[in-house]
Amino acid sequence: MALLFCGVLVLLCGFDGTSALVISDMDYGGVPLWINRLLGEPSVLSLRGRIDPAWFRANNPQVCPEQCDCPIHWPTSLYCDHRGLENITERLPQRTQYLFLQGNNISSLPYSVLANLTGLRWLIIDNNQIQSDKLELASLQNHTQLRYFFANHNHLTSVPAGLPAGLKQLRLANNRISSFSPGAFQDLQNLTLLLLQGNRLRTIAEGDLKGLVQLNLLDISGNLFAAVPRHLPPAVQQLYLSNNSFSGVDKDSFEGFLDLKYLRLSDCGLQSSGVHPQAFNHSSLVELDLSYNKLTTTPTVPTTLQYLYLEGNKIQEFNVTSFCREVGPLSYSRMKILRLDGNRMTYNQLPPDWVYCLRVLQRIYI
Repeated sequence: MALLFCGVLVLLCGFDGTSALVISDMDYGGVPLWINRLLGEPSVLSLRGRIDPAWFRANNPQVCPEQCDCPIHWPTSLYCDHRGLENITERLPQRTQYLFLQGNNISSLPYSVLANLTGLRWLIIDNNQIQSDKLELASLQNHTQLRYFFANHNHLTSVPAGLPAGLKQLRLANNRISSFSPGAFQDLQNLTLLLLQGNRLRTIAEGDLKGLVQLNLLDISGNLFAAVPRHLPPAVQQLYLSNNSFSGVDKDSFEGFLDLKYLRLSDCGLQSSGVHPQAFNHSSLVELDLSYNKLTTTPTVPTTLQYLYLEGNKIQEFNVTSFCREVGPLSYSRMKILRLDGNRMTYNQLPPDWVYCLRVLQRIYI
């Protein structure tokens, strides 16, 4: 099941399945980060308030800007977060690979600040006041090592162009974005995660997302879409569309996806009459979230679906054919979790033959 934590950052640290769980109150766009300390990657947690910065300065032989902290055990990291900064010092150590600037009052990112940081791998400027016309990304084009760029909770009005080709994650949630800069993604063939939720997008035109050939997760929840947008990258496996206002879902709304596994359409105002019976007929789907809509009957889903969330609707009719077109020794639903709580039906209203269809069901909430 895909993981989404709102208001909580979960860091999974380790290698080959061995992990340690660390929890912070930072958000970073609502999707967890994977930190591999064996590769020398630092914790994204600020050390401010946990270890006296004066101790670092007294014991660290390397030069460190007065407005920041330079941990001895991660000499390539620079923590300048939550300092009330309005500007970024232009004397940043050239050794910096991980730059944390979140939680300040910074309104611009000038060329001169980052030009010499040629080994930069992470740039996090969440929760500032960055504006699109003051984001000079020309200095990043030669940063071939940059992999993570986070600018959640700023004042951006468009998706910037000029990002380096090696970027893997771009997080721009909760800005004021209503458009895409021309060719913004044409060189980002390595991007696997794009967060654009909580913005002001109304349409996605053909070519807007061109270049995203390896994109795995796309979150465009909480925008102003009136219909499921077309021209989405076909490689996407996790598509989050919740908190939009869709008039319906057509038969071909999700055609073209090569391996769509996780689809979220909660709180979109969907009604049963507006959902085409074949809208979710994708055998690759593992999880489907249709919670908190206005559905009155159970929708038709593929027999291969494993997780279905329908809580908080107006469902008063349970149709076995929604899950099994026929029931037999080899014809049954692979559903594991089914949520029907918060609807207008009780367990006693389930038809007697439902157990033959949902024979591998592990939990049902009603």
